[in-house]
Amino acid sequence: MNAAQRQFVSGRDALRLPLIGSLLRGRYGRLLLQIPLTALALLLVIDGFTGPQSAARNLATVAPWVHYRGLVVLALLLAGNLFCMGCPFTLPRSLAKRLSSRGRRFPQRLRNKWLAIGSLFALFFAYEYLDLWASPLLTAWLIVAYFIASFVLEALFSESAFCKYICPLGSFNMVYSTLSPTRVSVRSHDICATCVGKECINGSYAAQPVIRIDEIAIDGGGPPQTVPVAHGPTGALGCGTELFAPQVQSNMDCTMCLDCVRACPHDNAGLFLRAPGSELSRPDSLPRRWDMSLLFIALAFMGVSNAFGMVPPYYALQEWLALNLGINSEFVVLLLIFGAFNLALPALTSGGAAYAGRKLGGAGMRASLRDTAAAFAPSFVPIGFGIWFAHYSFHFLVGPGLVVPVIQEFLGGTGDWSAWSFSLDASVIGLLQVAALIGGFLWSLRLAQKTALRLYRRKTTLGMLPWALLHLLLMLAAWQIFTLPMEMRGALSLFG
Repeated sequence: MNAAQRQFVSGRDALRLPLIGSLLRGRYGRLLLQIPLTALALLLVIDGFTGPQSAARNLATVAPWVHYRGLVVLALLLAGNLFCMGCPFTLPRSLAKRLSSRGRRFPQRLRNKWLAIGSLFALFFAYEYLDLWASPLLTAWLIVAYFIASFVLEALFSESAFCKYICPLGSFNMVYSTLSPTRVSVRSHDICATCVGKECINGSYAAQPVIRIDEIAIDGGGPPQTVPVAHGPTGALGCGTELFAPQVQSNMDCTMCLDCVRACPHDNAGLFLRAPGSELSRPDSLPRRWDMSLLFIALAFMGVSNAFGMVPPYYALQEWLALNLGINSEFVVLLLIFGAFNLALPALTSGGAAYAGRKLGGAGMRASLRDTAAAFAPSFVPIGFGIWFAHYSFHFLVGPGLVVPVIQEFLGGTGDWSAWSFSLDASVIGLLQVAALIGGFLWSLRLAQKTALRLYRRKTTLGMLPWALLHLLLMLAAWQIFTLPMEMRGALSLFG
């Protein structure tokens, strides 16, 4: 066990806390979150299909595009990937697994984050092109598509391919859950080493009851102990994204479903508290791949472009492109803008920063561009999160009570809009946005410094300079955007 593992295992297990720990560890613990979120998703679909097609007066647009986004970034920062833990789209997972055979592995060439990057790009593009924020009907269809895609892929493949490789919401949550103060791990690596069934990843579900005998090492150095291990129809499925609990180094790909905890027959897995973002500064916690690096970096750029799409200069840019390039198709114009901002720009600037950093840091050809980009990519997580937090919290705090009159009207009553259309003071919201941007920038700068120190030693400052400049430009671009008048999407009729 390395030093990082020893330090993490010594942390406090959140599942040992009174009441909440026993509830989450229980067989139906996840259902406590999934059932209400599933009920909410169904209400959104019903209102989206049958309710008023006004964005400000329909649950399908107000709840996900205004309130959910503000709450999820707060949950990620304070507790971790709670949405994936209670995700309603994975509720049919057990049914899908029990109806299907074991299933095939997801195709080898697709076991990466390229599909996730593509789905994130497609979601943000569709959000803008189709005005999803203004269309309850299209938002309802999007929710239905999520349910269908997650169920079908869960039934076809042995792993949770939708969660791990495709889902844009899950990819967003997993990236920024690397900042959270919680992570799944184990108490004793010795117990895992002698465990026969590896139930944390394989599960303890069986169509017919089975009893196996394990001889495991006792935590603390005692002699091995023989314990019976029962498998049966009431057992847990094991990790859907195929993470082996004692080898987990990062929150990436972890949906916090806690199936590993429920499946472990030795009560060895848990949800441990740790220093927020600790994995981002460890060189061995994330794979060195172009797809993973671009996911981290592009999400920060997407945060800027998503906010940019709601301010006046964005429409001026659209008009300029249409006039000067002779493009009359809004689809093509949007594709050019989103392709440039969300894919080309992050790829080119990070590649340039990696090349310049190697030259300035004196590394020469000792480190490849891929490994250099992979080493610095985690430093984009804090600044990216700061941008998304500043954006989403703005929309949420401007109208935190707006969902109440929407619910009142959905239930057949009269919405009390005057009582619930309050807003946090604009200066306070602005202060929170600035704090999020500066805090994210400083955190990113610190991570870049640690990486440069590890790679370049005496030339740390020169080696990190291109990356620090990128972080600074991202922060300043977001700062400038947030000073401009921004559309109140999902609440247009209230704020004009």
